[in-house]
Amino acid sequence: MPRRLMNGQVVSDKGDKTVVVLVERTFLHPLYKKTVRRSKRFHAHDEANAYKVGDIVTIGECAPKSKLKTWEVIGRASA
Repeated sequence: MPRRLMNGQVVSDKGDKTVVVLVERTFLHPLYKKTVRRSKRFHAHDEANAYKVGDIVTIGECAPKSKLKTWEVIGRASA
């Protein structure tokens, strides 16, 4: 099965080898035809503690590393 990739902004780096990434998505409301923004926070594994708050990163699915971490940081997102 292919691995899903998402881009988001690091909003917390307080955990050891863990960052929290905020991913925003936009979609068209099915009834009102208005653009709606939704966001979700993902806990991602950061082995080297290299990423800090404000960085734009790409995360990808991986095997579960803990109760909350099933994503890992692939690298910085290209603009």
